[in-house]
Amino acid sequence: MQPATAGDPITGLKWTRKTTIKVSEELHKLGIEVGARTVARLLDELDYRLRVNHKKLSRGSARVRSVRDQQFLYIEEMRRCFAERGLPVLSVDTKKKELIGCFKNPGAAWTKLATPVNDHDFRSDAKYITSPNAVFDTVANRGHVFVGISHDTPGFATDNLARWWEIEGRTRYPKADKLLILADSGGSNGSRCSAWKHGLATKLCLPNQLDVTVCHYPPGASKWNPIEHRLFSQISKNWAGEPLTSLEKMLKFIRTTKTSTGLKVRATLVRRKYPKGIKPTSTEMAAVPLLPHDVLPEWNYTIAARAQALRNGN
Repeated sequence: MQPATAGDPITGLKWTRKTTIKVSEELHKLGIEVGARTVARLLDELDYRLRVNHKKLSRGSARVRSVRDQQFLYIEEMRRCFAERGLPVLSVDTKKKELIGCFKNPGAAWTKLATPVNDHDFRSDAKYITSPNAVFDTVANRGHVFVGISHDTPGFATDNLARWWEIEGRTRYPKADKLLILADSGGSNGSRCSAWKHGLATKLCLPNQLDVTVCHYPPGASKWNPIEHRLFSQISKNWAGEPLTSLEKMLKFIRTTKTSTGLKVRATLVRRKYPKGIKPTSTEMAAVPLLPHDVLPEWNYTIAARAQALRNGN
């Protein structure tokens, strides 16, 4: 084993490039009859460890990789500034689409019997194909999931932010005139999506006289968006191993998601249809009071209600 062994000089853990089957075969040549499973047990006792692949290599362009740290530091600074002033810091995204019906849900549940489900997950067999778009208040540790049964569009995403403000935000932050939104760089809330910016301006910013600042995570860095590990992962744990056979069951699992750190979640079913491909005109976009930041302006910008008021001469 010595020539094929590597190790950590600090912890004493060791690794080998030989498989347990090859080790077993070599021991057989020496007259030692031992199986691959026994070899695995013995290696564990000798502080050898298995290793798995780690998703750490970014596929973004060289420019994106060069400014990733700068954007992370800027987001950290913006989060701190808004939180210290008692202003909302929202993380938004859409969870993966969920099929409603008798479909296998990953995970296991403590039940007496296994639940039989369809042997194939054909989308055509689904009662609904849902798009769970969510708003996570990182300061209050509160989530609100809007379960849509139509397309995940910028119109759907911005409508949900406006709904959140009317249902929760206005009451929780009665003195707020600004809010910060953390979003991915792609999808219905993408940094290059004109419909997303126009929807924020016309549905959230101007009607409520809010200055809305948006910071996008770099491409390939969506796992750092707080909503992923603080909300979506908890919902997935709550319904693990349970087929989502109805919309009511899905909503119930979302609403009963809690953590020891105080997370609470609301859920709202959105039946409105959202057609794809709707884009604002150049004239409509010219009316959006968009103020790019000095730091990486393609990812950081503010839609300012007060700037619009100045345009109108108020």
